[in-house]
Amino acid sequence: MSTPSQTFDPELVARLKKALTAEANELESILQDPSPEVLHALLKNVFLTEEHILKLLKRRDMPALLLKSLARHKLCEHHRIAIALVCHPSLPPALSKQILARLHLFELLNLCYLPGQSTDIRMAAEHAIIQRLPMVALGNRVTLARRATATILSALLKEGHTRVIEASLSNPRLQEVALFQFLNGSTASAETISQIARHPRWSQRCNLRRAILKNCHTPRVWFIHFLPKLSVTEARNLLHAQQLSPRQKSWIREYLEQRNVL
Repeated sequence: MSTPSQTFDPELVARLKKALTAEANELESILQDPSPEVLHALLKNVFLTEEHILKLLKRRDMPALLLKSLARHKLCEHHRIAIALVCHPSLPPALSKQILARLHLFELLNLCYLPGQSTDIRMAAEHAIIQRLPMVALGNRVTLARRATATILSALLKEGHTRVIEASLSNPRLQEVALFQFLNGSTASAETISQIARHPRWSQRCNLRRAILKNCHTPRVWFIHFLPKLSVTEARNLLHAQQLSPRQKSWIREYLEQRNVL
């Protein structure tokens, strides 16, 4: 049985050769070639630069196999290319995770805020940041707290560091639920509780006031300040809060006795 002879497109062969051998001033036109084979050949061109690859990554019709080849290119070690690559919609998720691991902390944070960024990439960047937090210097954690997303802030709060808490409180992305969870967690201290209780925004939240009054580390000043803002029933119910110390309960009784409502 005869085997059909393989046919070659002379025009494609010529484009492949040009992609391999073209000089720098000829590469611009090749970047728009519709053939993945030509673009694969282009990656081997010695005159290919970072700017060429960045322009290539603006194409949204790049196949996944070509992106995998590009990720192995020596120029992908440049962070601008790594960021552009990880933002490409055709990049396989497993490869995206590998590239995110190469990025610096604040490059990952910037990814979260890029216009038009996909939810998957934002969540992957947040996850990568949270995984690194135990190894991040305190100064960088403070800077991160000022700029972080709500998800990252929740993780930062759990550490309970006073400087990080202070920076987080002024971040407009901080959510009340994150502070509520922190106040009900194990890392809240008298100092960090006082930071929240003094804050002009968060001290006005009723749920946070209640959480403050139920924490065993809350100083007396906040019982004096916040108890009058509760109903008598709520104040009485605090006497049954198991987490409060006997001394704290004595402050509550003293308040109720002064008002003859015990």
